[in-house]
Amino acid sequence: MAKDSSSLIPKRDLGGKLGNPEVLKYVPEESATYYKFAPIDFKDGVLEFGVTDPDSIETRDAISFIANKYNLPYKIFQVSDPDFRTILEAYKQMSGEVHEALQEFATTQGRPGVADNVTSELMEDIAAKKTEVTKEDAPMAKIVSVIIQNAVEGNASDIHIEPGLDKVKVRFRMDGVLHTSLMLPMNIADAIVARIKILTNIKLDEKRIPQDGRFSAKIGGRQIDFRVSTFPTYFGEKVVMRILDFEKGVKKIDALGFSNEQMKAIKDALNAPYGLVLITGPTGSGKTTTLYSMLNEVDREENNVVSLEDPIEYNIHGVAQSQVRPEIDYTFASGLRSILRQDPDIIMVGEIRDAETARLAIQAALTGHLVFSTLHTNNSIAAIPRLIDMGIEPYLIAPTLILVVAQRLIGNLCSESKGEIPVTEEMKAELEKQFATLPENYRKGIKIPDMVYNAKPSATCATGTRGRTPVLEVMTVDREMQNLIFKNPSEEEVRNLARSKGMITMKEDAILKAFRGEVGFEEVDKL
Repeated sequence: MAKDSSSLIPKRDLGGKLGNPEVLKYVPEESATYYKFAPIDFKDGVLEFGVTDPDSIETRDAISFIANKYNLPYKIFQVSDPDFRTILEAYKQMSGEVHEALQEFATTQGRPGVADNVTSELMEDIAAKKTEVTKEDAPMAKIVSVIIQNAVEGNASDIHIEPGLDKVKVRFRMDGVLHTSLMLPMNIADAIVARIKILTNIKLDEKRIPQDGRFSAKIGGRQIDFRVSTFPTYFGEKVVMRILDFEKGVKKIDALGFSNEQMKAIKDALNAPYGLVLITGPTGSGKTTTLYSMLNEVDREENNVVSLEDPIEYNIHGVAQSQVRPEIDYTFASGLRSILRQDPDIIMVGEIRDAETARLAIQAALTGHLVFSTLHTNNSIAAIPRLIDMGIEPYLIAPTLILVVAQRLIGNLCSESKGEIPVTEEMKAELEKQFATLPENYRKGIKIPDMVYNAKPSATCATGTRGRTPVLEVMTVDREMQNLIFKNPSEEEVRNLARSKGMITMKEDAILKAFRGEVGFEEVDKL
């Protein structure tokens, strides 16, 4: 006869109190409730779970899934039903307020209990702005307010509100990764979307096509902007809100992680009388943040600074910012033509998307303007062949392009929890090989440490990382590079010349930051 597994699992008395609520981040409340398990502590790199039914195979499988997801060892403890209820109560800091609002919403619609239905008549009233959804103290307003406040306080960059078969999933993007924060009844989805549409001042009754808008709210004494996008799906409208906090979003250029040599190249470009500066990288690599930081550094008192953006993410004092609207033929290209009639000194074009915009940006730089823009390439070197592929003649690129910055974002290691990795002789040889093509005077300044670090999850830092930092590659265009561009060079030719001038690649920048313990060494191989 098989032995009862409950006798093999030690018991843990929580005493009616969860000592470390931080660990609840590992498991969504819905999973904890359904599978009857929850994290209760994190000690010495081991995640500890509390269960009420040690014999449940479903519970064991769910725990194994969570532990594998975070690549963590784990232990299981049996907890009493009262202690497990205490754990569930700890989840309620946000969802409790939402639950009260749901009950209030149901009551205002003449239905006891949590809202069961949102009738077509109710939605017609919402579309006419006649219901409680427009009032600041109404239930839907409270729910949306709680979601927004928790996202801002949790340092999320985006809020996703996603309708499904029977639930509305609310997810926050933190450090580049989406985390489920809340599950709501599907039958209030339209009311939630209606509340957001009212805040954003977009059409309430239009559900067939995507819509965009924005609104502002004061949270924690700070004015926060929200960029809103709706998208029609099979189950209803999906909403994404980008959180734009000026205090956090626009940083000083010297706080972005550039080395002294890179910083000098950037300052020289910012002080140039004319030319083209490009920031390159994939979507979500922080290009806009760097662009805004550069724009924030230029002299806006003595210069006429004009920007063309899609959309405007942050307002910068002293910059005339304009948002393109392709639906009325106000594009980057047409807008750039208009800007040139505004007597600009410095121009920022949010993105070079086509050959026409590229040609206009080059012409603006040729005629005495300092132009900043972004381009989608994997590295700084590829910017030159990319412009040539777009039909821009090398003889136009050579005298205008003065600087290219390429970047990616990777996680910052938590200072209080780092996993040590001794640097072996084999690792040292590989690292020396990585920097071998740099000139000797640059190699001399690179010291390989005896120890590097990786992310190590802890009770105070659930993933081992907190926030993200850019890894950077800065290529300057000097006279020798200009002469090479005239010859329509390959990427390899551009790379060889840039390396001979001491250019550090993004991968090498990540390695140097790993040497200093700023980022995990494991991140290097992802670049």
